[in-house]
Amino acid sequence: MVPFCVYLQRDGFNQNPLFECLVAQVPEGSQSKEGFTIVGYALYFDIYSTWKGRSMYLEDFYVMPEFRGFGIGKSLLSTVGKVAKEKQCARLQLRVLDGNTPSRDFYAARGAQDLTVNEGWHMIRFDGPDLERLAKETH
Repeated sequence: MVPFCVYLQRDGFNQNPLFECLVAQVPEGSQSKEGFTIVGYALYFDIYSTWKGRSMYLEDFYVMPEFRGFGIGKSLLSTVGKVAKEKQCARLQLRVLDGNTPSRDFYAARGAQDLTVNEGWHMIRFDGPDLERLAKETH
């Protein structure tokens, strides 16, 4: 199994990066217990909707637990929204695990719609052997 950091380096730090990432950083002296000054991040990339045009997908959004409740997440998400608007995106999409109620509430409080509830969309995935099998199917 390849460590995820190999993919991040390959796919995000080249001439045609597949994603962008914003980080939330605190000053020295306010760092985490482990000594980190980067305490949150938002990783996103461009997608396209045949109905709406340019869109953005927020793949990862994280703020260290000890730094939650200070507005860092709100600021980070707002900045992602600004980037989306600067890129003329019609929408910002993301997914949240069903049981992650605090995150679902966080997004809902900012106007996010739950498409599973509102529109009945289901997330579908092919990976591993299923993707291999799909790629080998003949017409």
